[in-house]
Amino acid sequence: MKIYTLNPPYLAHFGRGMRWQDTARGGTLYYPIWLAYAVGVLEQAGFETRLVDAPAWNWDRKQVMEDIKRFEPDLIIMDSSFPSLSNDISVGEEIKKNCPHIKIVLVGPPASQFPDRILQSQGIDIVARWEYDLTVREIARALEGRKPLQEIKGISYKEKEEIIHNPTREFTASEDLDKIPFVSKVYKGHLNVRDYFLGNSLYPEVQVFTGRGCPFQCTFCSWPQTLMGRKYRVRSIANVLDEMEWIQQNLPQVKEVFLEDDTFTIDRKRVISFTEEYDRKGLDIVWACNARADLDYDTMRKMKKTNCRLLIVGFESGSDEILQNIKKGITVEDIKQFARDAKRAGLLVLGDFIIGLPGETKETIAMTRRLIKEVTPDILQVSVASPFPGTEFYLWAKTNGYLITDDPNEYLDEQGHQKSVVSYPWLSAQEIVETVDDILKKYYLSPRYIPIALRQVFRKDGWDEAQRIWIGARAFIKYVKLR
Repeated sequence: MKIYTLNPPYLAHFGRGMRWQDTARGGTLYYPIWLAYAVGVLEQAGFETRLVDAPAWNWDRKQVMEDIKRFEPDLIIMDSSFPSLSNDISVGEEIKKNCPHIKIVLVGPPASQFPDRILQSQGIDIVARWEYDLTVREIARALEGRKPLQEIKGISYKEKEEIIHNPTREFTASEDLDKIPFVSKVYKGHLNVRDYFLGNSLYPEVQVFTGRGCPFQCTFCSWPQTLMGRKYRVRSIANVLDEMEWIQQNLPQVKEVFLEDDTFTIDRKRVISFTEEYDRKGLDIVWACNARADLDYDTMRKMKKTNCRLLIVGFESGSDEILQNIKKGITVEDIKQFARDAKRAGLLVLGDFIIGLPGETKETIAMTRRLIKEVTPDILQVSVASPFPGTEFYLWAKTNGYLITDDPNEYLDEQGHQKSVVSYPWLSAQEIVETVDDILKKYYLSPRYIPIALRQVFRKDGWDEAQRIWIGARAFIKYVKLR
């Protein structure tokens, strides 16, 4: 059986794998990371598999159709996201029209929330709900052996025009994760690492998971509530470091490995073990990760000594009331202490803030502006609060009548940038978007940003830092001109 895994065409440079899916203002484009893990599992099972990333390659539907006809697959696994769902279903329908014999499986966060809606289309045969890499392997084996689908957990499908929902599949366990092939090998075999860019990482980089799931209760975060679940499970340290060693030896052009776990620093003992084993293994590749604002200085110092370069941290707001509303589990004082400790440890910080969360007012926005000025993150990211279906934030906004639309396909503007789909009587959707743009422009286009940028350029790997800043700056200036 031949399997075609597709990140379907939509807007140019659209990132389905991002937590806030859009065409990023700073030029960021994620790997199709979940599809790539599925490809690794399928190839390990002996299936001939092709991975196509249409947004990264600037392919349109015609090019995809031509490529499908050349490859002649029996099965297509197609990724999706909330803002692109209608487009993705339409792509499936177009494929079906041209190749009716091919079975099409849709995966991604919308699959767990809208299986009935998806299967009402004429383009999708099966929906793999939630975490799906092991599920699609079972689907492929069943179809190849002409076996019924009813024993496969975690799927919904059509049978004689009836939609059937099989029981939910249990999430992977830690021992399962060590058996999954290195995603970096999939990148090398199917993709060009230079097609991808993280505004916070040295270029080129690769993204890998060392664990899945997040036990924290942030109400707005989509992945734990629609894809990976709250259950936290991890690869062994040895397995992770073996992959980093493989990257160092086989992808020598890669300047940084980004550990894409929602929160790599959940278990500090594991983080410290990681740094100790990294040191013993004699690695020198640069790495970075997502962290939480309760991380202590001693752990940061150990991370820095073993080539950790940067921490991405969700600060979210300068208001303790909002942090409580979203169940963040940290305080503004925690944020300030984290920023001081990271600077003392010599780590760069990407501070992530969100405008429009529950409780947001003009006064809380002013508090966030003051906090940004005080902590001065090396990289600032500010997002529009997007209540994705399936999240507690979505339910709250809908229940209280703050949603402008409950159609996630309307979450982006014509250029593929975030719109606000929440509007409060005291703070309009337009004011939320204008605030995000204003904060970013005043931070990056101000003379005050020059010393912040220079401090990064004069660090180790300064030329690579300068290249990263330049790529991001060009994309951001283009975004500003569009607005």
